[in-house]
Amino acid sequence: MSFDTAENWKPSKNPWITCIPLMVAAFMFVLDETIANVALPYMAGSFSVSRQESTWILTSYLIASGIIIPSVDFFCKLTGRKNFFILSIIIFTVSSFLCGIANSLPAMVITRIFQGIGGGAVLPLAQSIMLELFPVEKRAQSMAMFGLVVVIAPIIGPVLGGWITINWSWPFIYFINIPIGIIAVFLAKECIEDPPYARRQKNVKIDFSGFIMLIGWLTCMQIVLDKGNDADWFGSSWVCWMTFFAVVFAITFFVIQAKKKDALVNLNVFKDLNFSFGTLMQIVMHGVLLASLAILPQFLQGLMKYDAYLSGLSMMPRGIGALACVIFMGTIGSKMNNKLLVTMGLALLSIAGFMLCSLNLEISPISIAIPNFIMGIGMSMSMIPIITLSTMTLTNEQMTNASGVQNLLKNLGGAVGTSIMTTVISRHAQIHQTALVKNLTMTNDNFIERFNAYTAMFQGMTDHVTASNTAGAMLYKQMLLQANMGAFRDAFELCAVACLVIIPLIFFVKGMKK
Repeated sequence: MSFDTAENWKPSKNPWITCIPLMVAAFMFVLDETIANVALPYMAGSFSVSRQESTWILTSYLIASGIIIPSVDFFCKLTGRKNFFILSIIIFTVSSFLCGIANSLPAMVITRIFQGIGGGAVLPLAQSIMLELFPVEKRAQSMAMFGLVVVIAPIIGPVLGGWITINWSWPFIYFINIPIGIIAVFLAKECIEDPPYARRQKNVKIDFSGFIMLIGWLTCMQIVLDKGNDADWFGSSWVCWMTFFAVVFAITFFVIQAKKKDALVNLNVFKDLNFSFGTLMQIVMHGVLLASLAILPQFLQGLMKYDAYLSGLSMMPRGIGALACVIFMGTIGSKMNNKLLVTMGLALLSIAGFMLCSLNLEISPISIAIPNFIMGIGMSMSMIPIITLSTMTLTNEQMTNASGVQNLLKNLGGAVGTSIMTTVISRHAQIHQTALVKNLTMTNDNFIERFNAYTAMFQGMTDHVTASNTAGAMLYKQMLLQANMGAFRDAFELCAVACLVIIPLIFFVKGMKK
């Protein structure tokens, strides 16, 4: 296949019609990354397991999808890209039904693995196909539509999951995938067509060694990231060993991919500076996105006492901001300099992060809504153009492999970012507690004043000793809340700083020629 033939190929159908099944399938997959989060306590109760054990429901899905994502180029060569896309949707849909009827934790984990296997290929394939359907000068518009999925679906997930769980029951968060999956399969069969370079190829050899190393690397790393904080990280021997194996598997995997002719992943795409720096920026952005989606509901539920539905609903301003920005990006934004848009978007993300640093335990809902709205605008404004810029200098034949590699690294960035934020909250809460507990002494006038006031309040209901003990316990509880509040502020500040730090990387990315 010559370069000219590959680059000059055009679909016979309207590209926007072809985008419909891609958007439907991608939205379904991304939604499932976060929709189950709020339902975990209910699942744990159904299966009679602890909350920690129930997190395997999330971990198994992430590991399975992570293994498939970088392998999409190989499977497309083996079966043809359209066939593999449809097969992935079918596996995902059937597995969703099996998840809904699972009656034990092992059964749920197994079905979630198959769901991850089916869904893992959907996002990189949808991204690569949407990029190939349009010429370079119109890719900003197609990526604005793709950004609608990548940014908004994870935000809607907790809201929808909380509402379904409370009003129906948790199995329906999986059952809703069945009609969507059927529609996606039908539309994909009718609308999608394979270009010559994406059709089934003969004599395709599987990279067994690379595949095994990939499985070992991602499995060990995901377990460490999910369970490391609970086990005191490297204070635990099993975390040290799992980290060691993850590093060995990762190094071996990349060495094999670099040297082998028929490698599972083609690493040559990293020679393209636009792709390398653009992917690095997306890793950090995805880490900020998923980390903030994880820790803000924790703050609202743990400290502000919101229920699962209300904490999810509080994230909706972010979705509204993202949607408004997607509309802007599809119209006016396509005429602006993409590098300027990325810089502005990252600046807005940083501003929103610093605004969240001012949270306290007496905030009104508007104090959550405004920074969330700004963060939604910033995420769309930065994420959509950087996807376009990072793939702008690649050929169409490279697109499927590049999308797989990029989405794998973005997922890893999200996992690492969430793990870092969780650790920051846990450790900094202890630091703030150590600093604040020094004020709970009878040498502190403020403490004495409040202690006496609480004691007097409780003394009308019980004896003096019990009233004093209750007052002391109440003040200690308030101190713990303030310590945790300080830890959450530190985490949001880290998100804000991370967005500022990567802004200079945009200068290494070539802009789009007019």
